[in-house]
Amino acid sequence: PNSKTTKAATNGLININTAAQAELESLPGIGPATAQKIIAYRRSTPFQTIEDLDNVSGIGPSKMNSLRGLISVK
Repeated sequence: PNSKTTKAATNGLININTAAQAELESLPGIGPATAQKIIAYRRSTPFQTIEDLDNVSGIGPSKMNSLRGLISVK
């Protein structure tokens, strides 16, 4: 079991609409700067689908592919 699991994680997936910065940084390829961009983006526009993450600066197709099975928007 993962001791870092919080209420933002559902079924092992990290909810990109509610995850704290540290949870976002636990994702592959997401560092402090990108985590802050994700948080800033969702403040103005909550994510409707995981594909919306592609709208965040610094998230490209290859990063989206590595995140796809790890995130949710529930």
